[in-house]
This record gives sequence, structure tokens and C-alpha cells, in this order.
Amino acid sequence: MINSILNSSQAILDLTAHSFAKHPQRISAVMVALLLGGGSGAFAVASLATDDPQLPTRQVVESIPTMQDIRADSSVQKPLNLYRSDLTRSSDTADTLLKRLGIHDAAAARFLRTDALTRQMLGRAGRSVTAEADSDQGLLKLSARWCSDDSGQFNRLVLEKTARGFASRLETAALTSSARLSSGTIRSSLFAATDEAGLPDAVATQLAEVFSTDIDFRRALRKDDRFNVVYEVLEGDGEPMRTGRVLSAEFVNDGKTFQSMWFQPPGKDFQGKALKGAYYTLDGQSKQRAFLSSPVEFSRVSSGFAMRFHPILQQWRAHLGTDFAAPTGTPARTIGDGTVEFAGVQNGYGNVVFIKHRNNTETVYAHLSKIMVQRGQSVTQAQTIGLVGATGWATGPHLHFEVRVNGVQHDPMAMAQKSETVPVSAAVMPMFMRVAATARSELQAAASINPARFE
Repeated sequence: MINSILNSSQAILDLTAHSFAKHPQRISAVMVALLLGGGSGAFAVASLATDDPQLPTRQVVESIPTMQDIRADSSVQKPLNLYRSDLTRSSDTADTLLKRLGIHDAAAARFLRTDALTRQMLGRAGRSVTAEADSDQGLLKLSARWCSDDSGQFNRLVLEKTARGFASRLETAALTSSARLSSGTIRSSLFAATDEAGLPDAVATQLAEVFSTDIDFRRALRKDDRFNVVYEVLEGDGEPMRTGRVLSAEFVNDGKTFQSMWFQPPGKDFQGKALKGAYYTLDGQSKQRAFLSSPVEFSRVSSGFAMRFHPILQQWRAHLGTDFAAPTGTPARTIGDGTVEFAGVQNGYGNVVFIKHRNNTETVYAHLSKIMVQRGQSVTQAQTIGLVGATGWATGPHLHFEVRVNGVQHDPMAMAQKSETVPVSAAVMPMFMRVAATARSELQAAASINPARFE
């Protein structure tokens, strides 16, 4: 047995030596491939077949033009057009805008100054502009894009050079949606973390809204809390126009993980309208509760539900509500469905609205600059009932908010957390779980963006 193995090994060595003597370059190629590819487990193997001198050969001769020949041939010459994009500014004039876009065209500047449509539509800050210029920096085409509503479309102003001069027209087109992923870590505040991650403020606000009944973003954030988020960006002609909704998100607060995703059930309601979408946990529980935790979108809180030194009465007293610091004119919204019990002026509250909810619950919205409901009116959750102000006993614009049960004040955050939720129906649960699986994968991908990630 041993002799057979030795004889076979010797035969292989003899064959290898013979092949190396006859094909040294090919054997070298094999060895290099083995040395380079062995570490990764991938090998490139050259053929060891014998060269056949009888194979037919044919010589092909092709003439290759030089660069000088190409330049001399006018049939292959094409004009070189240049493109540049920017955003309009409030201080822009026709000349400064064109100069920033690399355009030096007196006729184009004159048209921008005199065309009524262009003056009306282009004279707004923050609009995305793309210019196409010829090799002499003359304007060929200019497009400006912007969104004016939530219709799913955007406006496009087109200014184009024609045989008769420049002409302008206004168009509309559908926005396209794309998803973006991001993650961040809390060092000081939510907005500081989202700024560091390059997220728009609208995404930070939505994060706070989505997890508002799980996390008290005004008092319970901790250093090194973390978040992952997948959000929607709406684009026009490939340019980002505005931020859409948060599609899925994950937040770790004080070691506890919360997850949420947007889901719209299929089908229509009794009026023939598509069913409304909402945020759910990834196991199918609705994030929408009977009560919101805040009567204004996420903002800094100047006074919480606690004892405080009253700035006007100059004494310590219980502050049985929450003060939401916000600019005058900020919408104040009802936290739940109910009926307006009082809308008018009352003592230190100034302009105030009282709303009666079920289970003997009442909410109070005080110091309003404007009241937008009247007594006896039915209101729905998140409906604007007035505007933030500084009427009554207030040292600055803010909304004083109270939640009362049987006449006794309660912490709004605690009330929101205790209110009930509605799960996904059994009929659409299989579809929901498929969407949830995709959301988990996307959140995992978002987590990989930041090295300090979830385990």
C-alpha cells in the first residue's frame, strides 16, 4: 500500500516537472493565483492543456484615429453642456443667482428681471434650481422646483432658450419617494443628537411624537440613549424636496428598547376611502392611544407637574399642570376626542378652553392668544383648538395645560401612558408581520451606520 502511494506521488512529481519545463509561464500563473487567492478561499486556475501549433491564426489590422483626427472630424464633435444646482436665497437678484450658477448671459438676466411668471415663482428662498449652460456659459435651460402642499406633487418652473429667445412655463409633476436610514446617540438633547446625525428637524419631531407615550422626552432622556430611524424623503427630478414620514424607528431609553413602524391596512372604509395608516409596535399594538401626551408638538417644557416658585405671586406653590414654552401663534391641539365645555376668558388663565372627555376626564388649555372653538363643539384628537399666547397671568408665551379626573389634576404623561390602544386586526395580521419583518431588517441596517450600536 505504501509503495503504491510512493509510486503515485513520484509519477505526479515527474508529470509536474515535465509540465513546468514545457510550460513555465503557465505553471507560474497557477502558483501566483494559488498564493494570492489561497487566503480568501478563491482560486484562479490556468489551463494546463498542451499548445497546439496546428490551430489556425489570423492577423487583424484596425486603424485607430488619434485625438487630432477626432478634433478635426466635425461629425463626432458634440457641444459640451454644463449643469449646476443651488438653492434660491431671499437676497437673490437675477444677476447674483445666475452668477452663482456659473451663468454669464446678459439676455438671460434681462429675461429673469422682466418675465412676470419668473419673477413671481423664482423670487422665493429655498427653491431648488438647476441650470444648463453651453460651453460659453450662456443659459440654455433653468428649472426651479418646490412643494406647496401635501398633494404628492411638486411645481416646476422651466425657463428655456428658444429660437425666438427665452420662454417660461409652469408645470406640475409627481413626487417620488425614497427611504433613508440614520442613527444617533443622545449626548445632551434629542435635537442635538439628530443635528449631529444630519437629520431634518421634522424627523426629530416625529420621533418624539411616535414614542411620546413611551418616553417622556422632556424629563426622561438619558445620556447614551440611542435611536435608529428609517424615514421617507420626497424628491422631484432627483432633488430632495421635503421630508416625508418616519417609516420605522427604534429608541433605547434608559436601557429599555421601544420600536415602532408605520402601517396602512388594505381596504376601504364605509365611505369608500382608503383606511388610515398609523404607527404600531412591531408585534401589532397600536401606538395611538386615547390621549396624546402633549397638546403641542414636541417642544421645550419650562415647568413640569411639580412644586415651583410662582413667577408672579412670588411664592412656592404646587404647579398642577405642564407649561409648554412655544412661540405665540403655535397651534394648541386637544389630546383626545371630546366636547368643548368652556371657551373664553377666566381669571389668571386668560383665554382658556376646557374640554370634557369620557370617564370624567377634563383637559384645560390656558393663556391662548386665540380661541378657535366654541362651547358645545365636538372635537377630535389632535384638532387645533387655539393658538399659544401670553394672556392672563403669564410672563411670556406658553401653553398651560392640565388634565383633571373627577376634578383632581393628574400628570398628563402618566394619563397618556395609561390610556388604551387598539391592536392590528386578525384579518390583516399576516400582512402586518411581513411588513414588520422588513422593518426589523431596515432598522438593523440603520443600526450599523453608527459603531456604538445595539447588541
